[in-house]
Amino acid sequence: ILRKGGLEGEEIEDFTGLAKRHKGGAFLMLVFMVSLAGIPPTAGFIGKFYLFMAAVNAGLAWLAIVGLVFAAISAFYYLRIVMVMYMREPSSEQELRTRLILSPQISVVLACAVAGVVLLGIFPGPLVSVADLSTLPIK
Repeated sequence: ILRKGGLEGEEIEDFTGLAKRHKGGAFLMLVFMVSLAGIPPTAGFIGKFYLFMAAVNAGLAWLAIVGLVFAAISAFYYLRIVMVMYMREPSSEQELRTRLILSPQISVVLACAVAGVVLLGIFPGPLVSVADLSTLPIK
């Protein structure tokens, strides 16, 4: 999605000031980064919650604690990208070099993905019910 001289954005600095250059793209990245960090109300939070609860219920509380520590470390890195997107000003050279290319088709797909991430975070019940039903033959 992010192009810099024909290359995809690979460095955190490539996202500097994205909120000023492309508000929609920055918002999409924000939602995905918040979900990866496991912050409610996103699907990422629900996934991490059920994963850690399963570890605790299996008597592996130590594993859940290790998972929480690493989740906190990863959240630092995800939220660092968000900070760079929203808190730093892009240089004039960077504004010219870096452009965000979002075709209408990609915009629709990304909007649906964001809606799914948020809706699954707010209403996880239907998906959790289907997942529970799928494990019945194993039990």
